[in-house]
Amino acid sequence: MPLNPSPTAGQEQAFVPPQPHEHLTSATTRNMLLIQSALLQGAREYLCDEGFVELLPPVVGPVTDPGCRGAKQVDIDYYGRRYKLMTSVIFYKQAALLAHPKIFYIAPCVRLEPFTTSSTLRHLTEFHQIDVEAADTSREEMLEICQGVVRGALQRVIKQLPYVLDELGRDPGAFTDLLQQSFPSIRHMDVVETLHKLGHEQNPDGEIDWEGEALISRQHTRPFFITDYPKGSRGFPDRESRTLPGRLRNFDLVAPEGYGELCSGSEREGDYTRVIERMRETGENPAKYEWYLKTFKEGGIPQSAGFGLGAQRLTRYAAGLHSVWQASAFPKLPGVMAP
Repeated sequence: MPLNPSPTAGQEQAFVPPQPHEHLTSATTRNMLLIQSALLQGAREYLCDEGFVELLPPVVGPVTDPGCRGAKQVDIDYYGRRYKLMTSVIFYKQAALLAHPKIFYIAPCVRLEPFTTSSTLRHLTEFHQIDVEAADTSREEMLEICQGVVRGALQRVIKQLPYVLDELGRDPGAFTDLLQQSFPSIRHMDVVETLHKLGHEQNPDGEIDWEGEALISRQHTRPFFITDYPKGSRGFPDRESRTLPGRLRNFDLVAPEGYGELCSGSEREGDYTRVIERMRETGENPAKYEWYLKTFKEGGIPQSAGFGLGAQRLTRYAAGLHSVWQASAFPKLPGVMAP
């Protein structure tokens, strides 16, 4: 299915997904749901074979991941206190390592994305992540795990549902490079240099912006990692490199063909004092994170690494869908009221 991931902002903001009856009875949605189910089965099988334990994710808590790239958190009244819906279960993943050294969730997330993200084709306000965390693990080891999850998920689809891919117009050959070759890693500074050569004015000290992400994505035929983001571009959970000050031990996984980011991850800071310093560097008040820091101090949360892989984004890529809203049974787009 041909992909055109660059409509104008006005076009995308005016778009409203079809009503549930129309959406759920369409052949595209029915086929997508088969693919999504197989992807999750494949991811689970890979992780369980690697010794990971699946846990049930929390939905509310006193704090949630601050690194939401411009999205707003959702507050709720929780017995007279202000709690948050999870934008990410990152803190709970780290704390859960006190029970088991390798864990994962299929976690629901809610983020009130800015209206401008409606034009990216990659943003929902409600979505799910395959959230993975492992104690005493390096970024390089986590890159291998992330690659294994994606490969295992797609292998399940190709093996079980080739006829569904055919009905969607998605050529299984698009995944040949992915299954046969390792995913390359490219440093953030090198991505910035490439984007500048392509005529895109990317800020060297910030996140790769949406247009730049789609542009660099189109230069590849298999997923690739972007590593070593600058320190000011991400939240405090991402660990700063000890050998490259000012660079983070983190990564994004970007799909080819213009589909863009699938996943973000990093090594986590394992030193309590350094966690406090990173909070203050990123403008966070440590008092907000009382339960997390108390667990850190009393329980000795181990140094770890992990990632969150977007289930709907992976589905969109696997199925060759135009927009990520098509990869949700009940899509919720930024700024659009939906059931």
